[in-house]
Amino acid sequence: MTPLAVVLRRPHPGPALRFGVDTFAFRNDSRVHHKGKPDLYASWCFVLARAVVQFRRFARFEPGTPRLAAPEYTALVQRVTRRAPWRAPLPVAERVVLPGFGSLHELTREAEGAVKAGLPRRLWTVLHWTNWRMIFPRPQGQQERVASEIVAELQAGRPVQLLITDFPRIRLNHSVLAFDFRASDSDAVDFSVYDPNDPTSPGVIRFDRHERRYRPAPLCGVSVPHFRAFRMYCSPFL
Repeated sequence: MTPLAVVLRRPHPGPALRFGVDTFAFRNDSRVHHKGKPDLYASWCFVLARAVVQFRRFARFEPGTPRLAAPEYTALVQRVTRRAPWRAPLPVAERVVLPGFGSLHELTREAEGAVKAGLPRRLWTVLHWTNWRMIFPRPQGQQERVASEIVAELQAGRPVQLLITDFPRIRLNHSVLAFDFRASDSDAVDFSVYDPNDPTSPGVIRFDRHERRYRPAPLCGVSVPHFRAFRMYCSPFL
């Protein structure tokens, strides 16, 4: 594994996605902060973060074509999200076409119900076997290796889905999608993330290079002082 200091010296091509264009317009509700909301849409953070990657790899938008009925968009969303997010991007000509919309953000703003109906169920994202990694002790430097991998992926233009957790306290069990980074100084790296809990503005996760751990800087609704991060859905085994 290439050390973080070495990876940071490589060229930075810019954000791996366009926030507010390639991301969802509706949010994942928090069971804590939106308690009592009659149409609570909670515990979908893993699905939404993963779906952003799937739409980037397997779908294309054609705004100049006529729009379809809601059930047809539901079926198209199912086709897109049926493909594993670690698979190679499809050639443009082979991608699932979403007619009548120019972006994922536009689609999910104007056809929210149809999109939600087409997303895969959330149960197995919660029970996914890789989530159990949080219970095992981590060797020194493991979190720095994760930071190095995130930077390398972003430099290659690929956003990185993360599980973030403060286990064993369980005040935080959430998924976000890193799409940009900035080495703020020699002590930290700031990762800009799409947070399904806040579709209006990016969140920031800071990796402290001395303490070798992550903290919100800030992140919507997250008040824990620090947490661990794990990569998700980058292979059949993660």
